[in-house]
Formats: sequence, structure tokens, C-alpha cells
Amino acid sequence: CFASAAMTKRVGVVGCGQMGTGIAIVAARNAGMEVLALDKFAPSLERSRQFVRDWASKEVKKGRMTEADSASFVGRICYGNLDDQVAMKDVAILDFVIEAVSEDLEAKRAVFKSVLDAGLPSRSILATNTSSISITKLSAGLERPERFIGMHFMNPVPVMPLVEVIRGLRTDEDTHVQTLALCIAMGKETSTSEDRPGFIANRILMPYINEAIFALQEGVATADDIDRCLKLGTGVPMGPLTLADFIGLDTCLSIMKVLHQDLGDSKYRPAPLLVNYVEAGWLGKKTKRGFYSY
Repeated sequence: CFASAAMTKRVGVVGCGQMGTGIAIVAARNAGMEVLALDKFAPSLERSRQFVRDWASKEVKKGRMTEADSASFVGRICYGNLDDQVAMKDVAILDFVIEAVSEDLEAKRAVFKSVLDAGLPSRSILATNTSSISITKLSAGLERPERFIGMHFMNPVPVMPLVEVIRGLRTDEDTHVQTLALCIAMGKETSTSEDRPGFIANRILMPYINEAIFALQEGVATADDIDRCLKLGTGVPMGPLTLADFIGLDTCLSIMKVLHQDLGDSKYRPAPLLVNYVEAGWLGKKTKRGFYSY
């Protein structure tokens, strides 16, 4: 996949969904790095590949890239299947791997095992894109937990300027410094959090969203009025219920459960209406139905 003589820092991204594809884009486009994008499912790989092509075409039409820049950018992202031994050989020459699969402890650990078994060098950094799972817990059992760190990218990755960097209990300073440098190369601002439930962003954001859902459930106001009040009254770009629909109500529920379980405070109890919507399959924009219809 990669030219053996290339000196460009090589980054791996595991998980080619919306987040992983966005991370691959900023690594290849902004940082100019060679990227190995891996996924277990062929349809995910093809969707990601097509999204990258379409994204590059739009950038050309907007005058932000030339045709030559576009071709070079697309060529810097190489795709491979996690079950393909030939593709996995390139893991041994990666400097930095970012896992971006679903927010599930065991799914993430399975990725770590695959990458390490494929020969990720001991000097390389392994990062997880997580919004709520403990970095220290995720690193348990890893041979080199000091080279493990959290990187919480915001969605959509090519647009949102922030990466929340989370140090596990055993993450060393060099890993932290290199991670911040990678974020800067990707064109991102950073904030650093200690390894506490919800980190910074979701420790503050999710209870705010959850309280808005409680207000809707209790009939305090309609969804439109709740969102209008917060949007126009506090200057946020969108109201909490619209934001929840964009994030995904299943994701919101998952994070609230983590906060409730790990902090043990009843103020983090998920709103029953949120649970109901998730059980009904109304997950927000991605299912065309949440607190609003799309």
C-alpha cells in the first residue's frame, strides 16, 4: 500500500464510518500524511472510499483544491480489510493508529488486539476515538498502556475545529505531546482532559441535553419552544433537542448511562423519554425520526 521509501508520517484509522472517514480526511488533507483506513466490512470500506472522492470533488468545485491536489489527496488514503493479512502487513510501518469503531468496550478491545497482533511497532501510539469510555479501562491488558491515549473528535470531523485529548492514568508525557502535535497538523484546536467519566465535553453537554428531554417529557414546553428558547436566548447554534437528533439519541443514551453508572449521582439518570425513543428505533437524523422528523 505505502511506498517503502516514503518519509511522510503514516497514520492508521480503524473504522470507516462517518467519524473514521472524517479522521482519514483531515490526516491526509490537512496534515498531508499517508493514511491506512481499515474496516472489517467491505461495504463500509466502499462507502468511505466514495465519500472521500465526493468530498474531494466538492472541494475542487469550491476552489479549495486543484484537480492535482485532489488526486494527490485521494491517493494518500489506502483502504484495507481487517481480515486481509496482506493489507494488515502495513500496520507494522504505522506511526500512529486511531481506532474509531462503535462506542463499545469489547469492540474497541478487539480492534486493539488485531492491530497489535499485526505488528504495530512498540514506538507507535495507539489512540481511541471515544466520547465517554474510560481510557484507563480501555488500556487495561495492553502491553504498553503508556503509548495509549484518547482522542475525542467532534462530528463532522472535517468541519469541527476541536479534538478533546484524554490522558489515561498510565499515558506518558511523550504520547500526550505527540498526540497534540498530530492534532495541530490536522488543523485542530485541542483541549486536554483527565480520565474522568464524560471527560469535559460530554460531562457538561449530555446532562444539558438530558434536562431538555426531561422538560419535553414533563410538558414544560414543546420541542420547538425548548430549542428556540436555548438557541435565541443563549446564542448556541442549535437547540438541545435538535443537537441530540444530530448526535444520535442512542449515543446520548449510552453516554448518560456511563455518567450515571460511573458517577453514581441521580442527576445523571437518563430521561425515560430518551430511553423510549431509543427502544422505538427513533434515533434522530440518521433514522429520519427523533424529536423531529427528517
